[in-house]
Amino acid sequence: MPTPSLTQPRAIAVTAAAIALTLGISACSSTASPGPSPTISLSAEPGKGLPSTHVHGLSVNSETGQILLATHEGLFDVSKNTAVKIGPTNDLMGFTAAMDQGVFYASGHPGQDSDLPNPVGLIRSTDGGATWERLSRQGESDFHALATTKSGIVAYDGTLQTSTDGKSWQTATAGFVPAVLAGNPYSNTVLATTPKGLQRSADAGKTWALNAGAPVMQFAAFASATEAVGVTPDGTVYLSVDAGMGWNKTGKIDGEVQAIAASEGSEGSPWIWAATTTGLSVSTDGGATFRPADAD
Repeated sequence: MPTPSLTQPRAIAVTAAAIALTLGISACSSTASPGPSPTISLSAEPGKGLPSTHVHGLSVNSETGQILLATHEGLFDVSKNTAVKIGPTNDLMGFTAAMDQGVFYASGHPGQDSDLPNPVGLIRSTDGGATWERLSRQGESDFHALATTKSGIVAYDGTLQTSTDGKSWQTATAGFVPAVLAGNPYSNTVLATTPKGLQRSADAGKTWALNAGAPVMQFAAFASATEAVGVTPDGTVYLSVDAGMGWNKTGKIDGEVQAIAASEGSEGSPWIWAATTTGLSVSTDGGATFRPADAD
């Protein structure tokens, strides 16, 4: 598929995943099953659109056109309209892209072909997900929500924490449970979706404030340092052009949404990807309309 023009050195759509449909936290089983065949179609036929029924994260790199799904059965590249398995089978409950090409952070549980402890803590890949190194909290943390910022990492494992290096952690000032954390490597603004409303941090997750004027959203993702996308539990799409302060309704996603991602498009119209129970769809007009990602 074509990719939008870039106005930054590298435009990365960072993962935004739904942990539970009720904006709560629900864990998958501690051992992931083996990955399916790497030739699964991404058609919009119900139940057959994605390589796993448990999609925890979606990441799009608009510079390379790579589209990744983080799932209960591991990481899949779905850039070519088929699902190609990458690396070992780990249940990637948390997944986020870093600024550098091919660098990802993840957390969750080890699969049958993995030598990681349970839970895996924070792990990092520098080769596009093919291999993973242990950074911290192995056997301690299953970060269900992860986000990268200009200053480091924000993560939630029952406690909201921040880290500048992925190894040492500080507890954040927060009194909520995030379903999704959304950040951008070019900014220190972080958004957290919660049942009581959208929380926003301007200091890389250290302190938070409720955005009382924002709709209650289940998903959020940054397309750039200033453009953000939000999706409510019923699939309604909202767009912010001021880093999550003000929001305008643009359209609606059909189907049960599992994860979203966004990247820069034309001015005021970021590209938005949505993984649903019927397949992968994309919007090139800021969420006003969506089409199957494999449509010509």
